[in-house]
Amino acid sequence: MTGETHRHFHDQLAEVRQWLLTMSGAAESALELAVESLLNRDPERAAHVLAGDQDINRREVEIEERCIALIALQQPMAKDLRMLLAMLNIASSLERIGDHAVNIAEAATRLAGSRRDLPELEIAKTARLARAMLSDAIDAFIRDDASSARAICLRDDEVDELNRSVFRAVLARMVQDPEVIGVGMELVLVSRNLERVADLATNIAEEVVYLVEAKTIKHHAEDGLTS
Repeated sequence: MTGETHRHFHDQLAEVRQWLLTMSGAAESALELAVESLLNRDPERAAHVLAGDQDINRREVEIEERCIALIALQQPMAKDLRMLLAMLNIASSLERIGDHAVNIAEAATRLAGSRRDLPELEIAKTARLARAMLSDAIDAFIRDDASSARAICLRDDEVDELNRSVFRAVLARMVQDPEVIGVGMELVLVSRNLERVADLATNIAEEVVYLVEAKTIKHHAEDGLTS
């Protein structure tokens, strides 16, 4: 690239990066609002989540199209190429997080007016941990912080264990009182969606490691995290 072309490319790269950060804010807000709608049995908040999903989907398509165009037209190398590939994958993860927020909001709508004597404190804790992982993963991306990204990957086990704990608690409650089976199944599904959000936050953290260190830690994270 010539000097002028290189500057123009980096201006475009910065613009896409800003789009990604805006998308991450929308996905985080959707997740927070969905969980609030569930815990407060608030179908109005749930409706806001459902209405905003198309915006998150649109942002993913815009980021994908721009990244692919920059790769095809500019043929970037090294960290510039890794940045574009990482942003493509992070945008995909954020779109899926938006989908999980929709799933939780839909559950909240179905549970409006239902009993609240199941283990929702565990659900709330799972949500806090998953949302913190997502926020911290995006922060690691902003700061090019591979060390923090690796630490986020290690936090996924705690969310997995909470998900299993919710399942056990709900199952025990349903055995005691079959009338809560419907509500219980909804909460199990919500917990599973939150566990998937934590997985996707882990994926984003892995992309940060790839971006900063040119090292792939997916599928063999233990090796990568301890090296």
